[in-house]
Amino acid sequence: MNKQLLELWQARYFIRNSIRNEFISRVVRSRLGLVWIVLYPLAQVAIYAFVLSVVMSAKLPGLDGAYAYPLFLTAGILAWSLFTEVVSRCLNLFIENGNLLKKMVFPRLALPVIVAGSALLNNAVLFLSVMAIFALLGHAPGWSIVWLPLLTLLMLGLALGLGLALGMLNVFMRDIGQLVTIALQFGFWLTPIVYSIDLLPERARHLLFLNPLTAVVQAYQAVLVYGRGPDLHALIYPAACMALVLALAAYLYWRGIDEVVDVL
Repeated sequence: MNKQLLELWQARYFIRNSIRNEFISRVVRSRLGLVWIVLYPLAQVAIYAFVLSVVMSAKLPGLDGAYAYPLFLTAGILAWSLFTEVVSRCLNLFIENGNLLKKMVFPRLALPVIVAGSALLNNAVLFLSVMAIFALLGHAPGWSIVWLPLLTLLMLGLALGLGLALGMLNVFMRDIGQLVTIALQFGFWLTPIVYSIDLLPERARHLLFLNPLTAVVQAYQAVLVYGRGPDLHALIYPAACMALVLALAAYLYWRGIDEVVDVL
């Protein structure tokens, strides 16, 4: 393990340049540049806000005003977009870089690090856009925003562990890629992003909290919308899930990376 970390450190310039070049190429090669990074998540906000704002704004506890629901929704989308980007990219990470894994000598762990760094950079751009929207709507998050880096790392860890584990399995069972796409659709609705969990019956709430993303998304909403710190006790479960999926991903990686290269 120490050897792998040392190799990652020695490859830090390669990792940094890969993240930077990916970001620059995404911006330079498109006429709209940075707009594409924020367009899809903000389009989701606009669609759901248009359809559900009248119903939901009247039922969001502790929130009043014409823009209450768009603010609530935007905070959830910010969290969800990071999760889905990392999981989706990790799913085909080894398949798409098969030739690289075979022909070049470099730390293989650099690939997920590059994905994580790129996703964090994209999420930072989206965050700045969200802050600009909040300012236009007359809502400025308070001191509670200092919790956001911790929540971002928690969401990133969950996504990276799950994504890498699925990415390893996807090399051997390609149907996993299709199943994950469907699962993410269900996951969106099983996470309180477009609705408040307080609207559900108590039994349904307990079931929803089996989803580790529920507490994390609620923490995003607490920090960005309600201006208060997250419920740290509620974050113990997603933190435990993060440790579990990262451990599973590490186990699958160390046991199977050579077989992955052979299959590719």
